[in-house]
Amino acid sequence: MQDPIEIEVVAAGGAAPPEPEPRLATFYFDLGSPFAYIAAERISRLFADAELEQPEWQPVLLGGLFARCGRSSWALTEARAAGIAEVERRAAAAGLQPVRWPEPWPGDMLHAMRVATYAKSIGRTVSFTLAAFRQAFAGGRDLSDPDNVAIAAAACELHPNAIARAAASDGVKRRLRVATDAAAERGVFGVPTVVVGDAVFWGDDRLEDAVVAAARLGRDR
Repeated sequence: MQDPIEIEVVAAGGAAPPEPEPRLATFYFDLGSPFAYIAAERISRLFADAELEQPEWQPVLLGGLFARCGRSSWALTEARAAGIAEVERRAAAAGLQPVRWPEPWPGDMLHAMRVATYAKSIGRTVSFTLAAFRQAFAGGRDLSDPDNVAIAAAACELHPNAIARAAASDGVKRRLRVATDAAAERGVFGVPTVVVGDAVFWGDDRLEDAVVAAARLGRDR
């Protein structure tokens, strides 16, 4: 039986609607990344200030990218203390609340990223993502715990039973795998990353460069 989440509405007359034109930019994130949290808090304003269409927000599984690229998290290396200090410095510079680190961190984000994938499928990507990031890095709550994910979901009116069913569905699991593989094919090897055309901008410190590239691409369209 086909997963209900995979069922698409077909236009009257039997013809599928045309594919929308791709957005100028795609913002790739994983809810376990504190640098992606800072980028998520900044990116919409940067694109709005430049009078550009908002980027597409695409959840991907960072662990899947690491596996494909043979990398691992800086948080598991001797660079952890320096990385934490840099996150806290960047958050303060962006005017965000002092970072509260979840325990444990990093944690297992698989369930949270499946919920983010479901939220994207119903048009709640940005609202859920920001709520979840704030739970994690402003509230210090571990998103490995499904109850904390449910609190973030409730903030954007997603019912806990709905997100639990969606996260367990084959359709959502497949979408997250496909999105992660597609991101890797575009050259994404970490988060946060913004892809504009064929250009890949990795890191919160590259957001402004991505906006410049998006403006240039927009003029060429």
